[in-house]
Amino acid sequence: MKWRSLEQKIVDAAEKRLLWETLAERKEKIANYVPAATLEVHARVIVELKAQGLAAKSLPVGAKPQQFTLPDHNGRLFSSADLLSRGRLILCFFRGRWDPFCCGQMEAMNRVLPEIDSAGASLVAISPQTVKQSFFMVDQHKLRFPLLSDSGNQVARQFGLVYRVPEEQQAIYRRAFINLPFVNGDESWELPIPATYILDRDGTVLFASVNEDYIERAEPGEILRRLQ
Repeated sequence: MKWRSLEQKIVDAAEKRLLWETLAERKEKIANYVPAATLEVHARVIVELKAQGLAAKSLPVGAKPQQFTLPDHNGRLFSSADLLSRGRLILCFFRGRWDPFCCGQMEAMNRVLPEIDSAGASLVAISPQTVKQSFFMVDQHKLRFPLLSDSGNQVARQFGLVYRVPEEQQAIYRRAFINLPFVNGDESWELPIPATYILDRDGTVLFASVNEDYIERAEPGEILRRLQ
């Protein structure tokens, strides 16, 4: 009989786990350590973003975004046109490596990368963080797909995803040593709301999952189903 190592059992369990379960666990842990007043600020920002209807105004299914070219975590340029010439393209817009929910999503997408490849599709993740920050993230989380740096949120802006972090939330981030001007390389304090898109080979949006609540992310299994 072949016995699996403890490490392999942990890997197998992670692969079977749904993303929402991972994110819910992280939310619960944060709630145990973060002051209630701080959590209230984050919740209030989400409510305000929802009131603005940011997700509703974002690029919808059937739209055709402009082509773009961005550097990856190694500084190599990737163009949407080149990626689409190979097949369908999955775009994951995320906030940055400082966000545990973004990290959980990227790890989950990393686990389904073989299925994405088998479907003839490509996956890239886009954030406003610098190339250097993306390199650190790829190295730390052993990611096997490109992290593209969207300086100034130019591509995210085309998708209608960008907002400015409110002053009271900026103060919280500063106290937690989340230095967005340093991480993103500009003083704008702008971020994209998390979003996942599937583009058809002609660039048309086939699937869009956009949510002002940064804890809500598209399940990898749902993305794979949409590719079929």
